[in-house]
Amino acid sequence: MTHVSARRGAVYVSVAATAWGTGGAAGSLLFETGGLGPVGVSLWRYLLGAAFLLLLAPRPASPRPLSWRVLPIGAGMALYQTAYFAAIAHTGVAVATVVTMGATPVFAALGSRFLLRERLGGFALGALAAALAGLVLLTAGTAREADASAAGIGWALASAAGYAGVTLLSRLFSRRHQDDAAATATGGFVVAAACLAPFATAGDVLPEVSVTSVALLLYLGAVPTALAYGLFFRALSALRATTVSVISLGETVGAALLGVLLFGERLTPPAWCGCALLLAAVAVLAARPEAG
Repeated sequence: MTHVSARRGAVYVSVAATAWGTGGAAGSLLFETGGLGPVGVSLWRYLLGAAFLLLLAPRPASPRPLSWRVLPIGAGMALYQTAYFAAIAHTGVAVATVVTMGATPVFAALGSRFLLRERLGGFALGALAAALAGLVLLTAGTAREADASAAGIGWALASAAGYAGVTLLSRLFSRRHQDDAAATATGGFVVAAACLAPFATAGDVLPEVSVTSVALLLYLGAVPTALAYGLFFRALSALRATTVSVISLGETVGAALLGVLLFGERLTPPAWCGCALLLAAVAVLAARPEAG
């Protein structure tokens, strides 16, 4: 696998986070226009993501066979993606994304300390604290009382735990085995789809065929899935798990803004301040990823 510098890895994560920020909105629109539930959206996302990577991703000259390592990664993907869409169904795009992405770096920081023996320096801790402060402001200014259901928050925390687990395992495997990023993503998508298939029902997984639903499914499979995860797994070969998680928090701002533009979710002045603080923390850490 080609070496990735810390600076390039930060760019990869930033692009992936931008793409992920649109995934929740696409999934929410599919709930409304495609007749799909959380399991159905996740299943189609992974199947189409695997298809796009198989067709379009460059292949190494001497590809390695997929190993057992894609199994826990795929299972974690199935958990956190379905839990995320379930949280959206209960709380809306903005709240689900803020809670999920806010808890993820905390879980990742704890896991990387004990599993990967990666210590956080003062610079990274400051960026993490600023990012979480921005998330608190964004949450307080976004969530309405009716939105913040216990079920929705629970699903979001489950998604965060799965997301952090995938990040930590991918970082661990990348350090030890230097697996190909595209192959890891493709294998993880296939495993995730296999995990979700037994839980899918006809009403949940078969979309209402229309130009809108087909376009949304293709977009979801290509951009927030194939492109974003391919870049995400490559970045983990160069950056610490917590650094990747903090930079990924940029997704929350995009998701919150799309929630405002597409679904009528409101942002108060504190929420806008939270967006600005969060973006500043992400930008500073992205500009100095080696300090993470």
